[in-house]
Amino acid sequence: MDKKRIIVFLIIILTIASFFRLWHLNSIPPGLYPDEAMNGNDAIVALETKEYKLFYPDNNGREGLFINLIALSFNIFGIHIWSLKLISALIGILTVLGLYLLTKELFNSPTIALLGAFFLSISFWHINFSRIGFRGIMVPFLLVWSFYFLFKVINTEQNKKNILCSIFCLLLSGFFFGLGFHTYIAFRVAVIILVVPLVMIWIKFWKEYKKSGRLWPVYFKKGFWQYDFWLVAILIAALPIGLYFLQNPQDFVGRAGGVSIFAQENPIKALVLSTVKTLGMFNIVGDGNWRHNFAGSPQLFWLIGILFLIGFISSIKKLIKSIKEKNILRVIGHWLLVIWFFVMLLPAILTYEGVPHALRCIGAIPISYIFAALGAYVLYKFLYKFVEAKKLNKPLLLVACFLFLFACGYIQYDKYFVDWARQPVVKDAFAKDYVEIGKYLNSICPEVARYVIVNQGGVLVKGIPMPAQTVMFVEKIENRPASPTGGKQKIEYLLPKEVDKIKPAEKLVVVPLQYEREIFKKLREKFPEGRVEYHEGFWVFGK
Repeated sequence: MDKKRIIVFLIIILTIASFFRLWHLNSIPPGLYPDEAMNGNDAIVALETKEYKLFYPDNNGREGLFINLIALSFNIFGIHIWSLKLISALIGILTVLGLYLLTKELFNSPTIALLGAFFLSISFWHINFSRIGFRGIMVPFLLVWSFYFLFKVINTEQNKKNILCSIFCLLLSGFFFGLGFHTYIAFRVAVIILVVPLVMIWIKFWKEYKKSGRLWPVYFKKGFWQYDFWLVAILIAALPIGLYFLQNPQDFVGRAGGVSIFAQENPIKALVLSTVKTLGMFNIVGDGNWRHNFAGSPQLFWLIGILFLIGFISSIKKLIKSIKEKNILRVIGHWLLVIWFFVMLLPAILTYEGVPHALRCIGAIPISYIFAALGAYVLYKFLYKFVEAKKLNKPLLLVACFLFLFACGYIQYDKYFVDWARQPVVKDAFAKDYVEIGKYLNSICPEVARYVIVNQGGVLVKGIPMPAQTVMFVEKIENRPASPTGGKQKIEYLLPKEVDKIKPAEKLVVVPLQYEREIFKKLREKFPEGRVEYHEGFWVFGK
């Protein structure tokens, strides 16, 4: 395939990826989950105070890089739901590009690379997390770019002319990998993947050493010293968050300790069940959380899931053969895929809550689609030989392949933007009613006393349960009506037991997060002239 055609196909794939991640970003998913809103609210505070934290301890603790990027988005585009999610969308698009580059570097095949990028671009799994304000989306992004730059150096014959380029790529690789520790707790297991390139580098070094028998000349003349830049870059990038955790060890584990299989009465049984469910999520039963998936459906579209299995089996066969022949360097790309795949499943396998869990396995997304691309390539070669042997029309095979790819894209579009997005349960999963409450309160003149009764459970943030974060974020969105007198009264957030704290006012509005008869009974007793009204999705007491 010539370079011009490759570039055209890649641009088409990136356009598809952009469409799937940016189309109706403000309204799909329909709402704003409190965890997303919490990230947005922290980003607003960081932007206002100029205090960009390494770690935000509220809501079970979150690494700060993603939140600080949201603050940058707010600074450029203003405070909106879409600008909160924009960072995830852009990262998702760049991950598609990174997957293409990494796959091409590993297998020296533009065809496999384009297939992998295409499958990722239309992946419901990846699209969904590219449109949600969760920091986990940074894990696949940083992994694919880190290993791309690393293997770009490993696969290049070292000489004096490309030393600066190699060092630059190694610094970028180390920087991206080190940044991963600033993203999501699931990234921490990724250090195990480094075994693959480290073993590869060591084998290459040992072979050169055995030829000459001289340690330092091999180390310096053959360019092995350059990998020191890579390791140092990883350490430097990860150092700030590492020092923070040393000073605040309670934040290192966070919520992970509470959902670990080792917290169960029978850890072995929990491990087996978790492993079976996690491995089955790709082709049998996926995540049952509507926020993460089309509940219960496999994480991979069934046709792509079959290709995934073909590619996975093909890689395993190559690994077994390389071990028998004692030449693992020949299939180092397959070693990377298999080890990366299983390592990035560990965050889900080692927990018992919500398994299978699509978010905790987010680091396995890129590899899943590289396997699918390998499977598609293997299947295509088989069909090509069959067509050639039977002397059938070869162009028809290409037409069938493009129709297959088009069908996959259309089905995934329909699944996400039509079937999933219109499910009433999805609105509940993303707290659509809380967004509507926030919009309603914003539409009222700021001089009116406005109260939200937070009668939903959740982790406390400054004494108020987490669900209130969605309303709090919407309250801060720009383009709200101005007060005719210039006065402004903030919305007050109260617990159900604090209804008596509502102060008498000429005009007031009280909205509980969910309908509760006892609350409205107390409000009627305190303000007999008030009345209860139903708005779309919630009830309001006002006077």
